[in-house]
Amino acid sequence: MRRRLAALAVFSAIGIASNAQAANNDPVGDLITSVISGALPGTGVFNVKATLYHAGAKGVGVLDSLGCKVVPMRTIAVDRTVIPRRTVIFIKETVGLAMPDGQSHDGYWYASDIGGAIKGKRIDLYTGKNAASMKPMQKLNLSTLTAVKVGEFKGCPPA
Repeated sequence: MRRRLAALAVFSAIGIASNAQAANNDPVGDLITSVISGALPGTGVFNVKATLYHAGAKGVGVLDSLGCKVVPMRTIAVDRTVIPRRTVIFIKETVGLAMPDGQSHDGYWYASDIGGAIKGKRIDLYTGKNAASMKPMQKLNLSTLTAVKVGEFKGCPPA
């Protein structure tokens, strides 16, 4: 099975490389992403409604529900009955977004927080210290995103 998937990925990559224009709906690309990330289609894939949050004046804590420091553009709050805490999530819609340090986002997020309003297939993306930190991600607020479970982490998420 793995050999077939690997062969499919190689042939698809060759086909994609020869095609200069990328389609918005790319099921082959999604399959390749699933193979690379270790999650097969239909397993560990969640369509979630996203909201944004920041520390702000009301004082969102500097620590998440695991007792770890919240990390801008990396920490997500989840309903732990849907996505367990300590899960590494890949969100393709966030790839390329500007990070606080000026680099481009690689799409990886860490489920280390929970929230009272996060019920079901919803996530909160932590953007930073103030409302201005939400600006680069505003188009994702209240959007449905594809979240793929790609692993688990121990301890605290990387800063």
